[in-house]
This record gives sequence, structure tokens and C-alpha cells, in this order.
Amino acid sequence: MPVNRNALIRYKTINKCLQNHYRQWTLEDLIVACSDALYDYEGIDKGVSKRTIQADIQLMRSDKLGYNAPIIVVDKKYYIYEDHDYSITNIPVTDQDLERLNETVEFLRQFKGFTHFKELDSMVQKLEDHVHAQKTDQDPVIDFEKNENLKGLEHLDSLYQSIIKRKAIQISYQSFKARQSSTFDFHPYLLKEFRNRWFVLGSKKEDGNLLNLALDRIIKIDKSDALYVPRPDFNASAYFQHTIGVSVLTNHPPSKVILFVTQKHAPYVLTKPFHPSQKLIDKNYYGITISLDVHHNFELEKDILGFGDGIKVIAPERLKRSIRERLSGGLDLYNTEISEPGLLTATRRLEHKGFSILKYIYTKREIRNIKRELHRHFKETNKHITDIKDLFKDIPSIKPLLFNQNLSKILKSICETPLLSEATYTERPNNSKEYLSWHQDFDFGKKENGNKQKSSFLVFIYLDDVDHKNGALGVVPGSHNKILSDAEIETIANNSIPYVCETPSGGLLLMKPLLLHAWQEPTSQMKRGVIKLGFG
Repeated sequence: MPVNRNALIRYKTINKCLQNHYRQWTLEDLIVACSDALYDYEGIDKGVSKRTIQADIQLMRSDKLGYNAPIIVVDKKYYIYEDHDYSITNIPVTDQDLERLNETVEFLRQFKGFTHFKELDSMVQKLEDHVHAQKTDQDPVIDFEKNENLKGLEHLDSLYQSIIKRKAIQISYQSFKARQSSTFDFHPYLLKEFRNRWFVLGSKKEDGNLLNLALDRIIKIDKSDALYVPRPDFNASAYFQHTIGVSVLTNHPPSKVILFVTQKHAPYVLTKPFHPSQKLIDKNYYGITISLDVHHNFELEKDILGFGDGIKVIAPERLKRSIRERLSGGLDLYNTEISEPGLLTATRRLEHKGFSILKYIYTKREIRNIKRELHRHFKETNKHITDIKDLFKDIPSIKPLLFNQNLSKILKSICETPLLSEATYTERPNNSKEYLSWHQDFDFGKKENGNKQKSSFLVFIYLDDVDHKNGALGVVPGSHNKILSDAEIETIANNSIPYVCETPSGGLLLMKPLLLHAWQEPTSQMKRGVIKLGFG
């Protein structure tokens, strides 16, 4: 039974009225409501007859349209839904509807692949999948990519309405790098989705630079009194022409990127290109070489890194260097992982031998950050200080950089509640005779019955590679159990082969204070920065 548009308007109006439980609806009320709706939507001003509305109610009650609406009359006057939660919009799709949907799907499938109807592709698949699930009473056979926990989707409609109605808005926004949010007037021009994240492109003011804001970083959107500033010259296709993702480098020309892809990964790159500008340069037994004309942005690097060892940057040099550094940084995270057996061995060695060396405790990035803080301090004080006696007082910002997860884990394995008593920095070995001679530390840790407490220990953090050439520490294993006399020290030093504590940058030396030690006299001018922490 075909249903015309006027009838559908009446059904929806009657349904809307009966869902409103805050008033009672007589037949006359429903006639007025339907007449008003037809006038608003269709411009029909002749009204609706009583007979038409009575027929509509009977039809809605029946199974002819699949509604089976539970409409009853109370007090012989008022029309209501017996089920207060009922709505004709909640009814399941009928077999007849499914057939119509299936015909629609078949019709739309004809347009798949045409440029002008490219946007229909995913819609047709979703509709086709829905029809199949309804007809067979089975789970969907197509699972579209989605992120149920994606933030910011509640802002989509507000932004969409602002763009099509050309209205400025006020946005409260906080980027990942910002410590606090900021609020500003914003003129949106385009909504863009990239890999399940939504972004809005716009500007803060007239002739201002285009900004790309992630919806999941938007805190709030309010109305703005600012006059909307259009950008008639903005063309989305041209704007993103040389960009992978959403980070457009407007002040930089695109780069000629040349990549080698191994044979194993080549099919994935050929069937799903990085960018429309991708061209095949060479193909052989070992893999393929391709070129791209794109901006060097974060998304390009992320795509390249996603192939791991299956891809190599040939050009440009800046991109090659960046990828190499990021791969090295990733490997660094694995190299600096401390295993429980290794940590147990280190703490036992500290207890029995009086020292222990742990390599690769800090990543190269962490060491760079520590050095950066030292350099900043030297620059602010306008002098190069090779020794800092109270490191955390002079440079408090360096403390959280030193106490990373690895150091915290090491300290806890030695002592449950280690008490920090000193923190110093030395850039070059002290050349004094006392410093280069074999000695024990007496000015550190509390004494108990003439000996150091067991909880006392030292940590030397090496910011540079340290070996015998630039003044590494030499120690005599096992000499930490008591305070030695000068004669005993001389005897041990003359009859022992010392262990030279060499370690690469980012490593550390754990040492008991009474361990007999001496810094080796440097034979080169190599830099050697060491941070010394005392606990006990």
C-alpha cells in the first residue's frame, strides 16, 4: 500500500502528540495539530477532516504499515499510547521495507566506482550489510573501522552547523603540549577525518593562518559575537594536495621523497599507496623503489615507521636522518629495559663486591635532556662551571630527569626508602693528588661502630662515554667492608689489579662508600660529565 507524503506527515504528527504525556489529546486536538503540520511543511491551508484523522488512527493501529500502534481511548475522549515508550519510529523493518531497501542497494551499487558518486561507496556497503543482517537474522558480515571511545564527536554537529551557516564560534582548546587551555573566537571552514580522528580547519581572525584543531582536544564550544570571516579562496583539495594526513606545511614546498620497500612489504604499498603522487621508479627481486611529492610532516614519518624494517628512506637526507633517529630511539627503549634477574645480580654484586655497573639505564633522549638543563644553567650563570656541589639546589629541574623509572627501580631494589644526602656534578676528573690516589670516602653516610651503615651507597651517572682515557674510576673489589689504614691501602693498591669502571653514556656505577677507589689520570681531553648521588 503506497503512502503519500501528506499521510506520512499526519502519522508522524499523531505519533509526536501521543508521545507527549504532559497533556491529553482529543480527536479535535489531533485534527488541529495535523492541520498545522501540513501548513508548515506543505503550505496546505484547507485543514484536515475528522474522518481522515479517524482513518489514520485505524491504519496506525493495524498491521498494514507494520505500526501496530497501541492507541486506546480513555474516558471515551482522550487518545493515548497504552505503551508509553512506544513510537512508530522504533518499529522493526518489515519484509516489504527490506525488499525496498534491497532494491535501493542494487540501484546504488551501479554508481560505485564513478568519480561523482565515490562518497556513496561506504554508504552502500553499510546499507547492504544492514539489509543482510535484518533478512537473515544474523550478525553483520562487515565490520567497519570505528573507535567507540573517540572523544570530541559531540562537537561535530555544532561545527558542521557553524560552517554551513557561516557563524563564528568561541572555542576552549588545549593541545597536547599546552599546560592549560585557551579560549578564542574561531572561524571554521572544513571538517576532516583522518584515520578515525576528526579535525576542524579554520582561522582565528581575518587573513590569519589556517589552524588545524583536533576535536578530541576541544573542551567546549560556545556562541560568539564575532562576525564570521569567510575564506572564499580556500580550496580543500588544493590545500591538502601535497599532504599525508592533516599537518599542512604551507610555508614549505613539497619534498621529493624516495623510498625503498622490501619485497615482502611491496604488495601492501603498491595496492595501498602512501599518497596519490606515488610513482613506481624501480622494481627488482629485492623490492621496489617509489617516489612521493609530499610535505615532510609527522604523518609521513609515522607511515614510514609503520613498516619497520621493511622500508628505507633514500632521500631527502633530512627525512632519512629523522627516521634513523626515531628508529634508534625505539631500539633505545628496549636496550634500557632492566630485567629482574639482571637487577638481582647487580644488587648482589654491590653487596659482595662493593660496586656494580649497569649499562643503558638512560636513553639517548634522556641524556640529551639532562645535558640541555646543564647547558641552560651554564648559559644563565654566564660561566662554565665544571663542578656543582649542590646540583638539585642550583638546577632543580634536573632532578625529575634523573629519577626515571629505571633509577627508581634500582634504588628500591637496594633500599626500600633510600635517603638522598648529596648530589654533585663533575665535568672533568679532579687532577689533585688526593683525588687520583687510592682512598675511601669518609665524609659520606653515618658511621655505626666505626663502619658505614649498610644502607649507604653511591650512584655515579655517566653523561658521556667513560673509559681509562678520560679518567674512569678504578676500584678494588671487596675492599668496602671496613675502614682501612694508610698502610693497608698502600699494600692493597700495590698488590691488586684494579677494575676500571668503563661504561657508555647513559650507564651508571653503584658503589659502597668505603670501596677503595681512585680516578684514573686522563690521557686525553675527552669530555666526561658525571653526576654523583649519595644515599644513606
